[in-house]
Amino acid sequence: MIVTQSLGVGGEGSLLGTTPPPRGGAALQWSRFVPATAAEGPGLRAAVWVQGCSVRCPGCFNPHMWAERGALLDDPADLASRWVEDARAAGAEGVTLLGGEPFDQADALATVAEAFRDAGLGVMAFSGYTLDRLQAWAAERDGVARLLAATDLLCDGPYLADLPDTRRPWIGSQNQSIRSLTPRYAAEVDRIARDGGRDALEVRISADGAVAVNGWATDAALADLLDDLGVRGDRVASIRKGTSR
Repeated sequence: MIVTQSLGVGGEGSLLGTTPPPRGGAALQWSRFVPATAAEGPGLRAAVWVQGCSVRCPGCFNPHMWAERGALLDDPADLASRWVEDARAAGAEGVTLLGGEPFDQADALATVAEAFRDAGLGVMAFSGYTLDRLQAWAAERDGVARLLAATDLLCDGPYLADLPDTRRPWIGSQNQSIRSLTPRYAAEVDRIARDGGRDALEVRISADGAVAVNGWATDAALADLLDDLGVRGDRVASIRKGTSR
């Protein structure tokens, strides 16, 4: 069910995200959790970055989350209980699921999404797959069906670098859609469809000097912002392995 949407335009010829997602395991492969952010959707919300993506859009903001290697592996029910508690303590209104590709781990992540919904919190999800494909796969994939059913707000479609979108928040290219699947965020989606919106970027510096970034920015804007902070951690890892991104 689509309550309202800001529909994407273009990119019909792209083959990205046209292959059905893999069937994930029982454990959730994840990389990062923050209990409260204002850069990953409407209001103040928790955010979960899963590790692993089979869509792999060129120009992706998080290419270091494509590979499954290096993921944290945990029981999704245990994680959900802890994350819901942390999110509520931080005053979060909901959770955003991103990565990585959430629907590559639909079974495990559905358990997390359902726990947030059961606690009265909203669920937003990003996917490089389009909604029509997810709905088609949901007919035969219980995990995909469950995760869709537990999602209030969906940003769907692959990122296409040749179709940059600077008018709407959260997504990166014009082909991507922002859809309210329940009434919870319908007013916000209507406002975006009418007026657009601005992206946000958060930079967190821990006590040991580690820098973590979330939100959305162009490569040029991010390079300007982080110019004096040294090489990104994922770039350091790539350099040490003799590879480049």
